[in-house]
Amino acid sequence: MRSFLITAKWIITGWEEEAIENGALLVEEEKILDVGKAEELKNKYKNLEEVNFPDGLIFPGLVNAHSHISMSIFRGIAEDLPLLTWLRDYIFPVEAKLKKEWVYWGAKLSLIEMMRSGTTLFCDMYLFEPEVIKATKEAGLRALVGEGLFDFPSPGYGELEKGLALTEELLKAYEKDEFVKIAVSPHTLYTCSPDTVKKCLSIAEKYGAKLHIHLSESQDEVREVMSKYGKTPAEILLEMGAVNENLLAVHCVKLKEEEIEAFAEKGASVVHCPESNLKLGSGIAPVVKMLEAGVNLALGTDGPASNNDLDMFTEMRTAALLQKGLAEDPAIINARQIFKMATFSGARALGFEKLGKIAPGYKADLAVIDLSKEYLVPDYDPFSLIVYAAKSGCVSDLMVNGKFVMRNYKILTLKEEEIKDKVLEIKKEILYILGKNSSN
Repeated sequence: MRSFLITAKWIITGWEEEAIENGALLVEEEKILDVGKAEELKNKYKNLEEVNFPDGLIFPGLVNAHSHISMSIFRGIAEDLPLLTWLRDYIFPVEAKLKKEWVYWGAKLSLIEMMRSGTTLFCDMYLFEPEVIKATKEAGLRALVGEGLFDFPSPGYGELEKGLALTEELLKAYEKDEFVKIAVSPHTLYTCSPDTVKKCLSIAEKYGAKLHIHLSESQDEVREVMSKYGKTPAEILLEMGAVNENLLAVHCVKLKEEEIEAFAEKGASVVHCPESNLKLGSGIAPVVKMLEAGVNLALGTDGPASNNDLDMFTEMRTAALLQKGLAEDPAIINARQIFKMATFSGARALGFEKLGKIAPGYKADLAVIDLSKEYLVPDYDPFSLIVYAAKSGCVSDLMVNGKFVMRNYKILTLKEEEIKDKVLEIKKEILYILGKNSSN
């Protein structure tokens, strides 16, 4: 079995411990076997291959706990609009013409972006999801994916019953896969009736799968659901027994205090997507209340058509600054809490074990920040650097399951120029559908 030491200027093992200066970790095959001071591990494990990052900060790979990665092909297509207007008047009409090839190449474009910002695990809800799985496998990342399910026909599978059948097929096909897990993904309670969500819940319970749903994202959503069913989206899920340790509820901007308490009590996970919520004018999620209640709170970017990027570094920064400004209290939330949301809590929310820390027995999924970047000098506090100063492009190396997928800024698993050229061709097709011409 291949064993080697990785040494670096700093290693962040997790949110609870102090960062290790001049640290090292021992990797054997896909796992981390030991971590500590470099000098001690070199003496303990002699004559091993060593990979050295003298200006590197190593940390657990980031977890983007909610996205629609193939929507990178729609980045900038409709801006400065409320959520429901953005969806119904712009996104849904173009998606009606969606092709699986678009989804495949859009996913690959986003995978490059996520790799360059330190993400090793992500969660995706979209259409033609087998194409996202194919791209993810090629990139070498991990993912929880689910075909987006709607009451109306989808370009990916047609009628709802076929979408439910596709979901079951994927659950069976990837039941034992180490890199890809399948979620059951009803879109929302304004595009899916409670009866549809019950069908989704039944499948999720049958396979022990995650139920992944947008929930209480905006006041407009809550108002619409209340007018139809006389209950809030969260109340509907609570009533049908969907709020449990397998619920992955996204946004939750408008959760009531009693709903937050119920989510915490029943072990549900919530994904906070601050930049998308801000850009769509949806509001600010009650993050501090959720953390205080004990909700497992993860962090996500949402899709690159509503964010408009997949940079988890800026997402961490925005998440922290929002709560500080809202409370007028700089100590209301700290960098370590945010870092936990973007690593360990995200892996837990997505159902991946032994991820989100650098510790013996954990998978060797990690990223390396290049501390020679001018905006990362000096390096007093590694947690502060990651949450408040780092940004996409500062990650030099990325490892998943003990193998480098990016080395010295070069992505080893994907052909970047080919992918960008393909997406620019797709742009011309989309402009034609919209009745616009493009000379680019």
